[in-house]
Amino acid sequence: MLVKEGMTPDPITVSEDTSVSKALDMMRQEKVRRFPVVGKRGKLAGIVLEKDLLYASPSPATTLSLFEIHTLLAKVTVADVMTREVVTVDEDAPIEQAARIMVDNNIGGLPVMREGSLVGIITETDLFKVFLEMLGARTRGVRLSVALPDEKGMLAKIAVRIADLGGNIAALGTTGADELGLGHITFKVTGAPADELVSSMKELGLKILDVREG
Repeated sequence: MLVKEGMTPDPITVSEDTSVSKALDMMRQEKVRRFPVVGKRGKLAGIVLEKDLLYASPSPATTLSLFEIHTLLAKVTVADVMTREVVTVDEDAPIEQAARIMVDNNIGGLPVMREGSLVGIITETDLFKVFLEMLGARTRGVRLSVALPDEKGMLAKIAVRIADLGGNIAALGTTGADELGLGHITFKVTGAPADELVSSMKELGLKILDVREG
């Protein structure tokens, strides 16, 4: 899957001269936590987070009146609090690259670019949706996890066994090798009974790590 297939296209943006109070109101209305910031020529100029706007707001313990608070926030603009060095990702990048960039930079969202122009945004929530889809979390069936030896053709053997039972692999995910050198594979199977699946995997010499239906 590519970033453009999992991103939110045409994201809501704010300009550099948008007031902090207006940007906060927009975030609450749209139920988002970040806005790409565009400059006068429509190019990406930065990104502003909800926490940036809240830091610029007076403390709840302030002695300022509501009028004074409103006047103060109206004078502070997004340009005063935004991050200018923006980490971005190309729309044609693999979606796991976006996830790696987020983890490596400890950020929760990335503006998505196409030839230097903003075309979308991808966030942690978007990645969670992809994660659910890739592991078949919304598909009813048998979720089976096994320890996978480093043996050529083992995945093919598993697929054949599942097909022989009339089943279909709806989703599949793997993790790295454990201390014994065994990889872990989890797949969601539809159309095959759980007990027969377990028996068939054991016949292949595989260790069953977890099995559940739903």
